[in-house]
Amino acid sequence: MGNASILAAVTARAVPEIYRAPAGVLRAIADGEYATEVTSAPITVAMSESALPALVQQMLEPAFYPHAVQEPIQLLQTHISYVLLTGEFAYKVKKPMDFGFLDFTTLDKRQFFIQEELRLNQRGAAELYLEALPISQDESGVYRLGGTGEPVEYALKMRQFPQEALLPQVFDRGELTPNLVVDLAKEIARFHGGLTTSDRIKSFGSVAGVRAAFDENYEQTAGFIGGPQTQAQFDETKALTDAFFVEQADLLARRVQGGFVRECHGDLHLGNICYWNDRFYLFDCIEFNEPFRFVDVMYDIAYIVMDLQLRQRPDLSALFLNTYIEHTGDYEGLQVLPLYVSRQSYVRAKVTSFLLGDPAISAEKKAEVTATAAKYYKLALQCLQPRAGSLYVMCGLSGSGKSTVARSLAQHLDAIHIRSDAVRKHLAGIDLYESGSAGEFGSGIYTPEMTQQTYDRLQELGILLASLGYPVILDAKYDKQAVRQAIADAAKDKQLPLTFISCEAPLETVRQWLRDRTGDIADATADLLDAQVQAFELLTDAEQAMTSVVRTDGDLAAQIASF
Repeated sequence: MGNASILAAVTARAVPEIYRAPAGVLRAIADGEYATEVTSAPITVAMSESALPALVQQMLEPAFYPHAVQEPIQLLQTHISYVLLTGEFAYKVKKPMDFGFLDFTTLDKRQFFIQEELRLNQRGAAELYLEALPISQDESGVYRLGGTGEPVEYALKMRQFPQEALLPQVFDRGELTPNLVVDLAKEIARFHGGLTTSDRIKSFGSVAGVRAAFDENYEQTAGFIGGPQTQAQFDETKALTDAFFVEQADLLARRVQGGFVRECHGDLHLGNICYWNDRFYLFDCIEFNEPFRFVDVMYDIAYIVMDLQLRQRPDLSALFLNTYIEHTGDYEGLQVLPLYVSRQSYVRAKVTSFLLGDPAISAEKKAEVTATAAKYYKLALQCLQPRAGSLYVMCGLSGSGKSTVARSLAQHLDAIHIRSDAVRKHLAGIDLYESGSAGEFGSGIYTPEMTQQTYDRLQELGILLASLGYPVILDAKYDKQAVRQAIADAAKDKQLPLTFISCEAPLETVRQWLRDRTGDIADATADLLDAQVQAFELLTDAEQAMTSVVRTDGDLAAQIASF
């Protein structure tokens, strides 16, 4: 490439899409969690080829590679890595830097972290993270990729994918559909289900371990009071998290004991997920700092919940969250989720606020950055503030549209949706898509005893989560007056508003819907419908006074909008 200038793209993790900071600022604000490479549209700064290390200069030449390349080879640069884009493949070389939160200063350390990056990212993106390769140098100074000589450096070989496959770009094009959000939640549930833990990993879930990052955030943002956030916001956010760590120490201990603190992704925001070739890839795990990835699984999904909330799509956020908890059964995790959503939002606010210290930013840009940071600070507080919870209890025959209504209502209200079909199978210890029926009404996992356990669990979860301020939808037949009375009494005892939602449609329509149903976790079939009708206990006059009727053969959108 001769003396031509090379465009080096300098990016920082999670810098808001609305604004890309100058390179010098991004180097200055590297704080660990936001210290790697992915954004969908990095800025570029001119850098002469002569300023680059000799290895990187040679990596810009097609002859360096044992395969065909797309010319000119592109160089992306961050404060910790060089990334060379060759067409089909990308190669990453780590810089010999020490930022405190990471140390790449020796060859052995760079080799270790290259291998760690490969290992960690092959869990969620094996088709993208291919191999770690040694780089040797001959006597004439020529570097050789994968050579047999003594290694002088190591490179991570990755498969390139188009930038338009990144989820922020998919979202911006209006293509992050509800169906894709459901598939994403299932993929992350599968990913988390395969993660490991150990006594050492669990130790990072202690109150002290979790709290340290919060305290650091407050120390680092006190200087922004009077700018992106007010003194009152700062004080209240800090007071609420301080109180959580004192009052909920036992909850955090239960999360540790339950095995929910695992070797997670550590930075699972939308910008670190791509949808390519009809599947999701979760990439760019944090390899360089264990406290950032030895975390609660709810810490991981909090990024996506936050991203969708800030993008003004609470409906997609609710759909993602409900699908995730349905497939993991981690309903109790919702007790800690607000803490972690607050934490991820506050870190975004902090990193965005740091940009205000760059003298090169214009007054107009500073106003834009201030507004962006203010949104993050606001969300960080809002998700911690007390809310009034409520209960919505579905009633109706199998196939009457209860789950369809409940799913739509959850997106409309940003509510938690708990299906009895999922709860029952989690209690039975079987896969959600495995049949639990022996083919007869009341058989298999549908015995009276198992049904009572299911309703008890639904009630336990509903009261717990509604008491925390969530709107909660309990989705089951609720065909017996005893189980309806039990949930009504429990709600009254906790002073929680409760509404029964009766889903109604002509019997033959329901029968046909059951015949047509495929790919759902529910086991009920059309041949069980008549027995259900005979067993169903009609709502009493008192219950009807607490009931909203939804005609599921009518205009659902209009009826749901009335709630």
